[in-house]
Amino acid sequence: MQDIAEAYVRLTLAAGKHDPDYVDAYYGPPDWKAESEATAIPLPEIERRAHMLLSELGERCGTDAPSLDELRHGYLRKQLGAMVARMRMLQGVTLSFDDEARALYDASPPMIAEEQFQSVLARLDRHLPGAGPIPGRYVEYRSRFSIPPERLASVFEAAIAAGRTRTSEHIALPPDESFVVEYVTDKPWSGYNWYKGGYHSVIQVNTSLPIYIDRAVDLACHEGYPGHHVYNALLEQHLVRERGWPEFAVYALFSPQSLIAEGTANYGIEIVFPAADRVAFERATLFPLAGLPPDEADDYYHVQRLVHELSYAGNEAARRYLNGEVDADAACAWLERYALMAPAAARQRIRFFDRYRSYVINYNVGQDLVKAHVVRHAGPSASAADRWRVFSALLSSPRVPSEL
Repeated sequence: MQDIAEAYVRLTLAAGKHDPDYVDAYYGPPDWKAESEATAIPLPEIERRAHMLLSELGERCGTDAPSLDELRHGYLRKQLGAMVARMRMLQGVTLSFDDEARALYDASPPMIAEEQFQSVLARLDRHLPGAGPIPGRYVEYRSRFSIPPERLASVFEAAIAAGRTRTSEHIALPPDESFVVEYVTDKPWSGYNWYKGGYHSVIQVNTSLPIYIDRAVDLACHEGYPGHHVYNALLEQHLVRERGWPEFAVYALFSPQSLIAEGTANYGIEIVFPAADRVAFERATLFPLAGLPPDEADDYYHVQRLVHELSYAGNEAARRYLNGEVDADAACAWLERYALMAPAAARQRIRFFDRYRSYVINYNVGQDLVKAHVVRHAGPSASAADRWRVFSALLSSPRVPSEL
């Protein structure tokens, strides 16, 4: 399996020559990277070699309690299968939103009826000030909780520090782990973690659009502690360095690993800051740092919990748009109505659909799968310590979505 793993890494790097987004991180042997940059392998040949590696791997016998080696086998199969699908897409094959999600991310996104979103909006209507259409009222209400640009760094630093302290109480972080934060503009995403290896990341925060107070904890935890930064650092520590598994020194973005990465990063927000703890922390610390009224924190997060129930509205917009059922303007209108996005944010999300396509499922479908996995293995009435135990084990294991 080690030879197959090495060949998988080399193929992933070769695929990155054709798709600049494909290799999200690499910190393996420098000569492998140099070799991939010096030699261009055609897409059909990458696809053929991936098929060959799948044949060499063979099928794995499923067990209720697979060993780490069995999980590794399943991981390589799923990653190679996704590589085949992505190479076919780069050669012009068009998949439906749902077929693409299954092929790339090993998950089937649910289809949510429009009536379900309308039901949430009806409940939200009773909690928003003012009168008139809900989307406009929500955008106006939320605008009161935008972090002033001159206060953003101090608010974000406080959120990061709290996330790190809480994470380190449950997870032994690798020595000398660190990251730097950069503030950027004109991106299709709100935040991004670029893992560099050596337990170090660069986290970028997009400031083109207003950043609301809830996004400080969301981004600090999702990108940092216990999200992408911790996930990648633990994989490097436990699977790359301790076990010598080279396949985890490369991160193929369009693959099942992304659903695990995004799912753990989003669920990590909840596990670090349970609802009541989060409101108390923000009321006492972040709202004052941002110059916002602390006495409005409870109401704000009550509204945000209702808005979170609309998270799958973005998936439905992507499904319709990518399947060619609606154009960009209609998809924006849907996002404004059911995802309660301001027009500029909706247009930014369309840019995300154009570039990353069905990747959007990894955030909410991934979060729900990870949460269900933790609850199932820790128990519905488990202590915080038990939930952290299951969660941290997932962060440093080679599981794929269908095994959750």
